[in-house]
Amino acid sequence: MQTILITGGAGFIGSHIVERYIRKGWRVVVVDDFSSGTRANLATVAGSAALIVEEADIRDAAALDRIFAAYRPELVNHHAAQKSVAASVTEPLLDQEINGRGFLNVLLACGKYAVGNIVYASSGGALSKVITGTEKSKETDPPQLISPYAVHKYAGEKYLAMYASLYGFSYTVLRYANVYGPRQVPDGECGVIPIFVANIEAGRESVLMTYPDMPRGCSRDYVHVYDVARINELAGDTPTNTVLNVGTGEEIFILDIYEKLQAAWETDLPIRITGPREGDIRRSVLDASRAEELLGWRPSVGWEEGLRSIRAGE
Repeated sequence: MQTILITGGAGFIGSHIVERYIRKGWRVVVVDDFSSGTRANLATVAGSAALIVEEADIRDAAALDRIFAAYRPELVNHHAAQKSVAASVTEPLLDQEINGRGFLNVLLACGKYAVGNIVYASSGGALSKVITGTEKSKETDPPQLISPYAVHKYAGEKYLAMYASLYGFSYTVLRYANVYGPRQVPDGECGVIPIFVANIEAGRESVLMTYPDMPRGCSRDYVHVYDVARINELAGDTPTNTVLNVGTGEEIFILDIYEKLQAAWETDLPIRITGPREGDIRRSVLDASRAEELLGWRPSVGWEEGLRSIRAGE
């Protein structure tokens, strides 16, 4: 039986990847400190003998060494992260500890225990180029790097390529657009869709944080977590040794999102407009043609199905 180790496997995205690998017949080792992930996210596979859960922090190199030595994974999928752009601005040292040193601990363990393939979750939104017209951000475009989160994610990509050359493993970097779907937490820092949904269901006013010259909010590219989990599986099967954007190529403004949710939930709750968050990219939309070319991946979940999955909690 092949073994995959998934850091952050009890989180929003990681838990969906766990499910796919359990169905594939792999042994799945989840490494999570449960600071944001939950055991409830793993409920659908909790009874599987193929699932092993190790509560550990990726900043703890000794704990990682013990886990890698015990399970010897062939494939590592790295999703453990400090995920908030806004939090990285206010707490840059924490972001560096988790997204910088924590990932380096994972890479060094991969080298020591001869892991063959690594899939690294990066950020297409935070690493977007400056978009001024109708163009989309490509993997080869220079990123803006206007937040510590973006800097540390970008540094992680470079460390990964360097250690792949040093240790001889394969890899794929997945630069996500804004991911949404079931199990996403409305934590007030990231994930505007679950925040809006929680407010609508509680009958609360929502807030749109935007720049003065962007009355409909910043723009984003939204991709469903089912499509994200699928490309993680494809990258695990066929490493590309490069960076891939993961998005729909559809640029949509945040007020448009709120209006879609109003329609789906049949409500007219208002939204209040205020100033932007520090570190926010103004516009972001990804060109994901490289992912289709190299892995045959295209997004398949549309808005109707995507919002239905959130409402059903599937």
